[in-house]
Amino acid sequence: MANTSDISRGMIIKLDGSLYSVVEFGENKTARAAAKVWAKLKGVDNNRSIEKTWNSGDNIYPVRVERKSYQYLYKDDTGYNFMDTETFEQLAVNENMVDAPQFLKDGQEVSMLINTETELPMSVELPDKIVLQVTYSEPGVKGDTATRTLKAATVETGATVMVPLFVNEGEMIRVNTKSGEYVERVK
Repeated sequence: MANTSDISRGMIIKLDGSLYSVVEFGENKTARAAAKVWAKLKGVDNNRSIEKTWNSGDNIYPVRVERKSYQYLYKDDTGYNFMDTETFEQLAVNENMVDAPQFLKDGQEVSMLINTETELPMSVELPDKIVLQVTYSEPGVKGDTATRTLKAATVETGATVMVPLFVNEGEMIRVNTKSGEYVERVK
């Protein structure tokens, strides 16, 4: 068991029977009252985002989580199928557990958070930035690159990404998986 002084960003805690990840936290001190600790929490096993306040020193219940490397295999009726890169054990998870399923491509390495108490997967995280090939894009007009104008481009996973006009079909681009935005062209 831990108390509110042990809270850190990224920690997963159990609150009212659900699991939440700490997104942001801080402390409020006033002259007359006891200090309070607040945290913005994002649901791990649900889609809720909440804000919680505790008195300083209150008990919290952290959950031990293990991060394992998995490889994406395919998608079928059971969900997204991944393989443990060490034991070659396969695991299927629902789409809502994957943080950016539109950017998954066959053979891609991902991190899976496993609850050590129940040995069940909690979420699947893609790398922050991945390299994808542009499969369709309208051709850019020469001389139209002075402004930061964007156009839609389809990448190899089927997702649509807004890219600058100079990016053409067949080129490799780096995409931020958290925001879905174009980062740079890759040579």
